[in-house]
Amino acid sequence: MRKLFLPVAALLCITAGAQQKSPAVKFADAISAKDLKAKLSIIASAQMEGRETATPGQKKAATFIEGFFKGIGLQPGTPNGYQLAFPVYRDSLAGATFMLNNTPLVLDKDFTLSPTSFVTGSWAANEIVFASYGISDSTATNYSGLDVKDKWVLLLEGSANDGGKPNFRAARTKIVLAKTKGAKGIIIVSKDFPKAKPSAVLGNMYVAKQPGSPVPVLYVSQATASTILGKQVKGFDELNTAVRGVYNVALSLSVNSNNITLESTDVIGVLPGTDKKDEYVLVTGHYDHLGKKDSVIWYGADDDGSGTTSVLEIAQTFAKAKAKGFGPRRTMVFMTVSGEEEGLWGSDYYTSHPVYPLEKTSVDLNTDMVGRIDPDYKGDSLNYIYTIGEDKLSTDLLKISDSINNSTMHLELDRRFNDPKDPNRFYYRSDHYNFAKHGVPIIFYFNGVHKDYHQPTDTVDKINFPLMEKRVKLVFYTAWEIANRDNMLVRDIPLK
Repeated sequence: MRKLFLPVAALLCITAGAQQKSPAVKFADAISAKDLKAKLSIIASAQMEGRETATPGQKKAATFIEGFFKGIGLQPGTPNGYQLAFPVYRDSLAGATFMLNNTPLVLDKDFTLSPTSFVTGSWAANEIVFASYGISDSTATNYSGLDVKDKWVLLLEGSANDGGKPNFRAARTKIVLAKTKGAKGIIIVSKDFPKAKPSAVLGNMYVAKQPGSPVPVLYVSQATASTILGKQVKGFDELNTAVRGVYNVALSLSVNSNNITLESTDVIGVLPGTDKKDEYVLVTGHYDHLGKKDSVIWYGADDDGSGTTSVLEIAQTFAKAKAKGFGPRRTMVFMTVSGEEEGLWGSDYYTSHPVYPLEKTSVDLNTDMVGRIDPDYKGDSLNYIYTIGEDKLSTDLLKISDSINNSTMHLELDRRFNDPKDPNRFYYRSDHYNFAKHGVPIIFYFNGVHKDYHQPTDTVDKINFPLMEKRVKLVFYTAWEIANRDNMLVRDIPLK
């Protein structure tokens, strides 16, 4: 952690001397682990049903956040109230027929469609390319010698190491890879047949259709795969003994679907500034998560209930300060967005339809997962935060971030994920990026991933609230400094 001399503004605002607390320090004392836990226990409760975008759970969470903003005296963030609505679309399956060699197969017994394939259309082929597990890396080259461009490809679920165990992330990776290689359609062999319950009739949500022709994705039974490969097998593992290559099979698929228009919202509360009220400081976090599957809830306490709670806590602290006569010079915009888990939808909608001019937005301080500890962290795991983006667009911001931290919280500001070439691509994976790509300086505050990331076990009881309190205070102090300094942050570094 670099030590820097404090700028004059920060000295006046933060370090008022041992005899008297500055206003920022006085109000930061109100941010507490107890208060954070109380808020998060509501946001990440079973009542919110995992807060999936465009679901009743998300709408309950939005209503709670709106009520909170009203209760602390924030003004509505849009001309129409506290919620900024944006359209979401979903396809519903009306019917599907799938035939191999002119023999009809039975839905849920022989095949199902991926929710991404609930789109009206017809497809046909006379050959299918078998590419084993569909993996292409340094240790396994399942596509070696195979050309799947404009062809249907057959893949095995999972990997050779796990015997075909279902894995959502692995499936998504191999689907993306097959599409990258130009596959016209994708068939994945699964152990999960016949289905115990009928297939879902609702497809994935989207905010805009992807350009080009859709690539159907089907899951089929071992028996169906045996038909394609002309090889009767006794178990899943034996399927991998089939020769990779082209198989002459007549395939036809027809899908009928209906389109449903839904809605989601960003929730925005505003605290007007004083002499610089036409300039803005944004504090953001996404309140959506992965929802509820049957009776299992993905609570999303850390991701991103912790960030949502941070926004609420900081908003409350600024509101208390204004009530005591210490209102910010710049207007504070507190925004919780939805659709992040689906593809940064809410922040993309806002930055494409900004309520407040982006050229007058000094900074976006984005919190996404700030309540847990990265199990691989090598430093002081009870006194750190990953910060990303401080040096990307403004030469002011890194200096401010360091000086505020050095004079207040003394956290380890770990920037290991700050490189846009980081293989995790965290810089691109949360809502701050939609502001950055429009030139707004950003800081992304992040605790790193853990075993409960995107699992139902991401629950409130696993949050480290004393550490979260430190992190939220750092964001508050940084927001306070940027809101009250004489000048907006310079924008003197081009976006790369």
